Amino acid sequence: MQVQCTWTFPQMRFRHSTSTFLSLSKHLSESFSVRIGSGRGRSCGYPSFVPTMSTVSTEKDTVSTPSESIQKTPQPLQVAKRLEKFKTTIFTQMSNLAIKHGAINLGQGFPNFDGPEFVKEAAIQAINDGKNQYARGYGVPELNNAIAERFKKDTGLSVDPEKEITVTSGCTEAIAATILGLINPGDEVILFAPFYDSYEATLSMAGANVKCVTLRPPDFAVPINELKSAISKNTRAVLINTPHNPTGKMFTREELNVIASLCIENDVLVFTDEVYDKLAFEMDHISMASLPGMFERTVTMNSLGKTFSLTGWKIGWAIAPPHLTWGVRQAHAFLTFATSTPMQWATSVALRAPDSYYEELKRDYMTKKAILVEGLEAVGFKVFPSSGTYFVVVDHTPFGLENDIAFCEYLIEEVGVVAIPTSVFYLNPEDGKNLVRFTFCKDEETLKAAVKRMKEKLMRK
Repeated sequence: MQVQCTWTFPQMRFRHSTSTFLSLSKHLSESFSVRIGSGRGRSCGYPSFVPTMSTVSTEKDTVSTPSESIQKTPQPLQVAKRLEKFKTTIFTQMSNLAIKHGAINLGQGFPNFDGPEFVKEAAIQAINDGKNQYARGYGVPELNNAIAERFKKDTGLSVDPEKEITVTSGCTEAIAATILGLINPGDEVILFAPFYDSYEATLSMAGANVKCVTLRPPDFAVPINELKSAISKNTRAVLINTPHNPTGKMFTREELNVIASLCIENDVLVFTDEVYDKLAFEMDHISMASLPGMFERTVTMNSLGKTFSLTGWKIGWAIAPPHLTWGVRQAHAFLTFATSTPMQWATSVALRAPDSYYEELKRDYMTKKAILVEGLEAVGFKVFPSSGTYFVVVDHTPFGLENDIAFCEYLIEEVGVVAIPTSVFYLNPEDGKNLVRFTFCKDEETLKAAVKRMKEKLMRK
């Protein structure tokens, strides 16, 4: 017997009874709920929602009745070779465990509080004003202008909003469009480990060769000699994240100047992920593009979500000179083409917020950071300095677990708090086995409750 899937939609009626459909749903959910990659599992092209099933008879088959259960043989999971090394993202895994065990989630970096009313009201207004169709591919003009204004205020650089700014579906898409649009198979790209996990996956999709320069505690300073040794005639780009996830490090002017000199000397591009630029606590953020001779070889990427606590909106952008913007836009056109129209209009309002908004944001996060850092130190962690972002990295070894993953599992199951193991952010997981990351982008009550649990249940060994 051959089994054929037919997909049904809300406006169509199901042919079978509700009880039959629920039975099939349960059976199929159990058969196909396998997670792979960074999304939900799919087997042999089946989507993640549950299909209704009909049967097609052959000469030797008889047609099944609706009440008969349908047996399916599980098929091997299929994924392209360039992605087969990547598993379910650690953020998904830890968030699922948090739900299962009722743990307080200080792992994944999204706020548990809402963004500002004036930005949400701007989105509602845009929807009511009928701004709901496809936007221009590289951005609503009003948003491109607002990005250019903000960039000039922050860096002193004037950019052309029409030729040098591309609006994307979050910074993750800006990263993907930049890499896929400017990196060729076989090109070398240098990352600083630990690094945001999408970097390596996207470079793999582009067929790039990844080289890594490791930032080590306690200060996670750039090892300049290692960087010099990593650059070769095949090096196409260096990817920098400052302020840095997961460590909270901010690249100093001295470090950036050395990197800039090496890139100019070796004709290397720089891709900078600056989504945490407004969460700089102990020094001023410096954009690589603002250094002498660097704008012409830099793609600067940023987003709305971290600064305005609206991570679900997924509004990002890439700023680059026209000769680099061309590649970014070519990739963007075939990734998403355009980004949510009303949310772009609202983002244009957000980026014109007065300086007082950013000052209050920083004060608020410094208070949250103090609650978490002081609590972690009191519990017995060695806490490393964090100058930016809303993350802190700690050494978990005083508690006697063999590695970061074992510690994080213990923390969730026995203590009821979620952290992220940092070994997933390294090419060599051994480099991160002693470190875990906590986030403080939560309300003060949540942070205090998490600290209280750790004080009560986490024992040093």
